Formats: sequence, C-alpha cells, structure tokens
Amino acid sequence: MRNQRDPIVWREGGVPVSTRFDDPFFSLEDGVAETEHVFMAGNDLPARFRDGFHIAELGFGTGLNLLVAWHAWVQSGQTGVLRFTSFEAYPMATDDMAKAHAALPAFDGRAAALRDQWSPRGRVYDLPGLKLDIIQGDARETLPKWDGKADAWFLDGFSPAKNPELWTAELLQSVGAHTAVNGSCATYTAAGFVRRNLQEAGFEVCRTKGFGRKRHMTRGTLR
Repeated sequence: MRNQRDPIVWREGGVPVSTRFDDPFFSLEDGVAETEHVFMAGNDLPARFRDGFHIAELGFGTGLNLLVAWHAWVQSGQTGVLRFTSFEAYPMATDDMAKAHAALPAFDGRAAALRDQWSPRGRVYDLPGLKLDIIQGDARETLPKWDGKADAWFLDGFSPAKNPELWTAELLQSVGAHTAVNGSCATYTAAGFVRRNLQEAGFEVCRTKGFGRKRHMTRGTLR
C-alpha cells in the first residue's frame, strides 16, 4: 500500500472527491458541522476529554476530524496532551491538503501547523497539545497489529457501499478489541450490517439523528 495515492477531483466550494471511491472527503453541506455532530457529539466530546485521551480513526483524509478535535481540545481548556491515531491507506499529498484546507477554517493556525509538518507517509507528529500518529496501509492489516486502545473511535471510511473493506465484521472486531472499557465509537452511516458488526464486536449500539439530510447515524459504547 505504501506510496499509493487516491487521485482527487474538486467540487464547487473546494470539496475534494476521491476518484478511487467516488465519494467526497467531507460533507458538501458543511464539513466542520458534520464532524462536530457525528464524531464529536457522537462520542460525547469534548465533555470526556482528559489528559492522554486517545481518539482513533479509520480514514484520515484531509485531517478535518483531527483539526476539529484538536481545536476543541484547546478551546475546552485542556492542558495535557490529546492522542490521535489514524489509519490511512492513501495519505493525501500536501498540495491537495492545502487546497482542501482553503475551504475550511484556519483553526487558529492549527491547519497550517499540520501542513507544515505533513508528509504523505506514516509517521508520528508532535504538535502543541497533540500527539498524532498516522499509520499508513490497509487497516485490515495494520489495525490488528496495533498495540493501542482508543477511548473514542471516529469511523470515517468512505461510504460502506463504495468502500466495504473498512466496514467488515473482521475489521470492526479489531476496532472493538482496540477500544478501552467504556470507550465509544461513532459513524455517519446507519447501515444495518455496520450496526450488526459493531454489536458483534462488543458495542452497545444505538441509531441517532444524522447530520443534515441524513436521517440517522450510529453511536456505540463498549461495556
């Protein structure tokens, strides 16, 4: 998987769209609001933040979810370190990331700080208040080998209909196995097989109101 790329086309408003999966990287309506609704509120954040809180994610994309979480961490007055691990098969080129970020807020300079250190290869980044680990490769191979456990999961692969590899029972079993007790997960999809796979992985799952025109999304807690 190393050094593979996902060619991008651009929709009006500067929204990047994957040509490999024929799906936008974030909501055409409002990407920031979608992240805040689905992944932040869906995991009861920032209320659960504490020093060392660990978010893990399937699909880093433009880094939008990371930027929203990191910004919320600082805005909520945290003084420790937020840990953020993302599993990404096709890291975005720096120029494409910059173009995508032009359509987003600056997050008090954090978007630029991320880009300044960004390399389209897996590596660890130490940024103010943040330890970011990008694990490059197929998550079906890399996640089972990971030695971490997340307090919250952002399940943000492309649509299950277009990117089924990130929603299999086997991969979501690995998500469950790498979740701390009482940890959580959230995703924009409410597909029945995704909910069932999460339940089989040990999550108590509920369907809640989705973002924008999406009627429902999914939340889960590992008991």
